[in-house]
Formats: sequence, structure tokens, C-alpha cells
Amino acid sequence: MVLLATVPNTPRNGTERVPLVVDLDGTLLRTNSLIESILPLLRMKPWTLLALPLWCLKGRAYLKHRVAAAATPDTHSLPFRAEVVEFLREQKQQGRSLILATGADVKLAAAINGELGLFDGVMASDGHIDLIGKNKRERLIASFGLQGFDYVGNDRRDGVWCAARRALLASDSPGLAKSVRKVTPVEKIFKEPSTRWQDYLDALRPTHWVKNALLFVPLAAAHRVFEFDRLEHVALAFIAFDLCASGIYLLNDLLDLPADRRHPHKKERMLASGRIPLTYALLMIPLLMLAAFGLALHVSIAFAGILGLYTALMIVYSMKLKDIPLVDVFVLAGGYALRVAAGGAAAQLRISAWLLTLCVFLFFSLALIKRYAELIVLEAQPAAGAVRARGYTSRDKVMLVAQGITSGYLAVMVLALYTNTEISQRLYARHDVFWGVCLLLLYWVSYVWMAALRGRIVGDPVMFALSDRVSRWTIVGMGLLAALSL
Repeated sequence: MVLLATVPNTPRNGTERVPLVVDLDGTLLRTNSLIESILPLLRMKPWTLLALPLWCLKGRAYLKHRVAAAATPDTHSLPFRAEVVEFLREQKQQGRSLILATGADVKLAAAINGELGLFDGVMASDGHIDLIGKNKRERLIASFGLQGFDYVGNDRRDGVWCAARRALLASDSPGLAKSVRKVTPVEKIFKEPSTRWQDYLDALRPTHWVKNALLFVPLAAAHRVFEFDRLEHVALAFIAFDLCASGIYLLNDLLDLPADRRHPHKKERMLASGRIPLTYALLMIPLLMLAAFGLALHVSIAFAGILGLYTALMIVYSMKLKDIPLVDVFVLAGGYALRVAAGGAAAQLRISAWLLTLCVFLFFSLALIKRYAELIVLEAQPAAGAVRARGYTSRDKVMLVAQGITSGYLAVMVLALYTNTEISQRLYARHDVFWGVCLLLLYWVSYVWMAALRGRIVGDPVMFALSDRVSRWTIVGMGLLAALSL
């Protein structure tokens, strides 16, 4: 335990206000400070994670101390409880002493105090004593006396409640209030937004599962949609990809917490905003992956291999490659191409080189739209200054537009060349009608880039296409022309 600023005992004669002691995790923050400290290690020093079990063996205080020494989270972007912080500022203006008492390591606690500038003293774990439960209670009693302080917390299991004069609850849980009232009067209850089951589902990004419909493309391109054995295997593969993608999205959100919290739109994501606990993601990631690969092995070994390659590629992308210009968009385009290859493996169909080439050029163009849109969004923020999105800056916009439009038009050219081949003429009785698909694709590529240039696309261009009426009708038109050409 460390006391960074000594606060004298406050007389309880009714003329002076007793100190207000504030907990950290779940009270001042909407998150777990230890997990927030470990996450930067995944990207900055992943090899140190191998030492975590050894640090755990030496106790939680030692673990927190070593983690804090290895990496400290971005305290400026942490999700503070706004209503609690505002209340503490009011108390501070009224001359009340504020004490931060937390089980977090002293280095992190001091950084948070430096960020807020609210507390007169900080009590925290020091590598030897884990300042939670009984340890925290005894330290507070030694410093302020029994019932010589008021306490702000959020956990019914916190051993400090019985030693406090008054309780201020950082949660409106009826169970917490009932439990605390048994040992001390409750002075104030801070309301908090309720977490719905939909919030936990939204963290899995089910709307993005539509991207995995690319697995059905080889089946449709080979005109084997009504072969139900193949269709069943692709449907199972689709579910496996959905589970895997959700696990990767959770991992990506964990690694991107500081960046998401600084982003004008991404800060509202479930994990970044603190609306759902980080432990949910840590639990769901392995469960989703186990379910995905169990189902993948049931489909076929070849499909499981491609899913494994996709997973490895996306993990490396989330940890490092997303910050390397151009490499990141190549990886994103490759991820879409792997979906098509996985659909072919699930259906036991050979994938046409024409199809894979079309996918690479088209999705490379869409990936560039995504990066361009991120720059536009950040430039629109007040006092944006030097804008940087991933590895790109404002000066790269011209290059992104040029490369993106060129790549999109190359996709159209690949489709046009394919339309004129003997393969196309054998597959499509009216292959001349299929030229209409090429024209609509040319229109759509031009349309989405125009939308991006006008600032209409603020996120994923695939999701924009699904929500945009013109895009939906264009895609439907391409499907109808392809069907008529049969």
C-alpha cells in the first residue's frame, strides 16, 4: 500500500466534513484497470504475456506492479463515470478532502490522479500489499478512524462499507443498496445506464455477418445452389465464419480501445464506452473460436485450414498490420478473397481465378474507401490539427482516391474480360445480357466513391451499401441480370 499524500484525521464534531474515499474500478471508471493495463502488452510487448502466470504465483499485488511497470493504459481515454466525476468536482469546490483508494497499482493510480487532478491523497497497491477488502478497510481505519470517512463504491462484497460513516453507491442495483444498508446508511445513489442483452449481442457485430455471404458466391457462380448437400455444408461454414468473425471483432475492439475512445463514432462501441465489461470479451473470444473450429472441422479439413489462415491473418492484422499503410488494405482485401475460397472448400468446388481476381480488386477498392472515410471523419472534428488515421495522413487522400477508383475499375475490367471468355459463354446462354452486370458494377463503383468523396460514408463501405437504397437496388439489378443471362 502507498499513501501518496497524507491527509490528517478529520474531527467528527459536526463542524467539519469527513473525507470522501473513492474506489476506482466500476466506481470512478466503467472498466477494470488491471485488464486495461494488460491489453497494451498484447500489441506492444506480447512476449511478456508468457510471464503473467509466474507473476500471478507471487500474488495479485506483484502481478499488478509488474504489469504497471511494463505498460500503462492511456488514462486520458479511459471511460470515467461522468456523473461521479462531476459530483467529486462539486465536493472539491466545497473544500472536502477526496481520497482515491484502490486495489490498482500505485503507478496507475497516480497517473489517473494526475489526469483528473481531484484527489488530495492516493492509496493503492504497491507490489507487496494488495489494497482490497480487509487490507483497504484496515488502512482506511488507521488513517481516518472507524466511521471517520464516507465511501463511494459499487461492489457489495467490498469490505469497506462496514467501516464507513456513510455510503455513496456508484450503482443503482437494488441488491447493492439492500446489502449496504445493513451495515451503514446510504447517502446517495448514482444512476447508471442499464445494460441490455442486446448490448452484449451488438458487441459481436451480427450486422457484419452479412459479409460472410461471400461463402455462397462459388456455389452461385457454379450454378450449384440447388444441390442441397453442398448448400448444407456452405450454410454450416457460414455459421462457423460468423462465430470466428465475432471473436476477431471482440479481440480487435480490445486492442483498439484507446483509439476507439478517441474516435467520434467508435467511442460508442460497447467495450470502448464501458457499457459491457471487458471480461465478457475475454470469456467469449475463446468460446467463439472453439465453436467456430469445431463446426469447421465438421464441414471439412480444407475449410478448417482456410478458416485457420483467415483467423491468423486477422489476428496479426489487429495486432500490427493495421497500422502499416497499404499493407492493411491488402490484408482486408485478402480476407474477403479468403471468404470466397472458404466457400469453395466447403462446397468442394474449384474456385475460378477470374472470381478470386475480381474479389481482390473490388475489395481492395472498398478497403481504400474505408481508410479514406476515416480521414474525412477525423478532419471534420473541431481543432483536428494534423489528422492521422492508422498509418495514413491527410496528404494521402489523393493517393487513396486514385488507387481506390483504379482498383474498382480493374474489377469491372476483370468481369468484362470474363464475360467474353468461352467459360462464360458456356455457363450463360444469354451471355450478352451478362454485360449489363458489368455496366451496373461500373456504375456502383463510381457511385460509392462519389459518396465517399462527399463524406456520406463514415464507416465500413459494405455496411453503407446495405443501408443505402441506390446500392441495394443496384445489387438487386445485377442479380436479376445474372439470372436472366442463364
